[in-house]
Amino acid sequence: MIRGIRGAITVTKNDADEMIAKTKILLDEMIKKNNIEAENVAQVLISVTDDLDAVFPAKAMRLLEGWTYVPVMCMREVPVVNSLEKCIRVMMTVETEKKQNEIEHVYLEGAKVLRPDLFSQQ
Repeated sequence: MIRGIRGAITVTKNDADEMIAKTKILLDEMIKKNNIEAENVAQVLISVTDDLDAVFPAKAMRLLEGWTYVPVMCMREVPVVNSLEKCIRVMMTVETEKKQNEIEHVYLEGAKVLRPDLFSQQ
């Protein structure tokens, strides 16, 4: 079955090193919690809020061993008024035997406010 796995994390400033480090933390946690193997990943979409433009956060995925051939794309998040700032969001499309309610979406740091209903399960 093909499933989507969501994740998000915030950074403190528009800094390339911090954005890559925090994105890697998020990806590592998504992979660990859902037992993901790169071979089973169809694609990874990464969005950033308008206040983040120091680096493509997809560079963090290239630090993961074995993830060289996984397609990844970065984009801008819709700039909704009063939305969470300095946020990096990930949508990973994977092949898994898990049921939809067994997928562990990951929301870290300030991004916990995006889906408190899911965060309470972690």
